Amino acid sequence: MPILSGKMTLEKVASEHRQSILAFSAGKDSIAAYLAIRKRFAAVYPYYLYLVPELEFVEEQLELYEQQFGFKITRLPHPALYQMLRAHVFQPPKHTAVIDAAGLADFGYADIRLMMCGMFDLPPDTPVANGTRVEKRAKQRLSMQRHGSIVKSQCQYYPVWDWKKQDLLHCFKRNHVRLGSDYQIFGCSFDSLDLRFLLPIKKFYPRDYQKILEFFPLCELEIFRWECTFGKN
Repeated sequence: MPILSGKMTLEKVASEHRQSILAFSAGKDSIAAYLAIRKRFAAVYPYYLYLVPELEFVEEQLELYEQQFGFKITRLPHPALYQMLRAHVFQPPKHTAVIDAAGLADFGYADIRLMMCGMFDLPPDTPVANGTRVEKRAKQRLSMQRHGSIVKSQCQYYPVWDWKKQDLLHCFKRNHVRLGSDYQIFGCSFDSLDLRFLLPIKKFYPRDYQKILEFFPLCELEIFRWECTFGKN
């Protein structure tokens, strides 16, 4: 399908559907996507995909946005959580047999969309709004050129793909958006278990760091390697 502007993308999708699902990462772009679409549908159903369940700093941010925007965010496991467990990422040898015996499901984003449709009794073709923007992101721009701003085969659309930073700032100012702590602590939204996130989580959220170690005990090695190179703070 040809690339439509973000505005025209939203107009077309809203003309064909009364409701929308929203992939809500708690990042700026997903917030922008919600603000762009919220008045165009009878209802919007956001979901958040967690890498580790019930991290306190994540829950605090989700609750902030729920109060701020007056919606309820459905918490679901990220496909990467199960993928990492099945691949024994950050796992000691004694855990691998137990993980294998658990027979963890293999699922993807299409399954998550269908799960949301089932949970909220939505039509099976209810689309998902994705907050991806392509400004200064060559990979995303190439994908947009290849697949378009509405991907019907995946029931997915990109309402803010062409927004610039200034559009984002103007939207947030107009809507009095308060951002969560991610941008103060990490400079971006939390989305992986690499050193960029593990170091500040250990420092600022020690209880959450211990919870991460319950799922991925050898995450400690990421910090150990850092400390061997640069010393302990």
